[in-house]
Amino acid sequence: MSRMTREQAIGTLTAGLAADLDACQAILALLGRQFEAALRHRSAELSELAEQLAPLLEAMEQRRVQRVTLVRALCGKSADMATFIATVAAPQREAMNADWQALGQLVLECKRLNVRNSALLTEQFSIMQRVLHGEETLYEAR
Repeated sequence: MSRMTREQAIGTLTAGLAADLDACQAILALLGRQFEAALRHRSAELSELAEQLAPLLEAMEQRRVQRVTLVRALCGKSADMATFIATVAAPQREAMNADWQALGQLVLECKRLNVRNSALLTEQFSIMQRVLHGEETLYEAR
């Protein structure tokens, strides 16, 4: 990574937060569509949605790695985003903190919806396995 000024790093971090907020909104919409597709057993649509989710998630991970690298370069090896935000000037600090908090909430909601979708898909798979292969014996006589 080329050397950047503190102002450039703040700009990069701010832009990364904005990009992650946008990505989370897109992911939420895709997770909603994924749930609907799973309910209706539309496997082709589920595949398409997975292809749309993957690059969004990968880009967010890359921005996360960049964020960690920048924050640690600016504030020390054990620093986190909250530590960094505390060092930013007041007007920018409040906006950055609000974005950081909003991102945290959106990520939690994405995780919640992902767990919901995963549970539905797992249950559907389990049902199909029972239909195709019959019930497995859970208890055996001793």
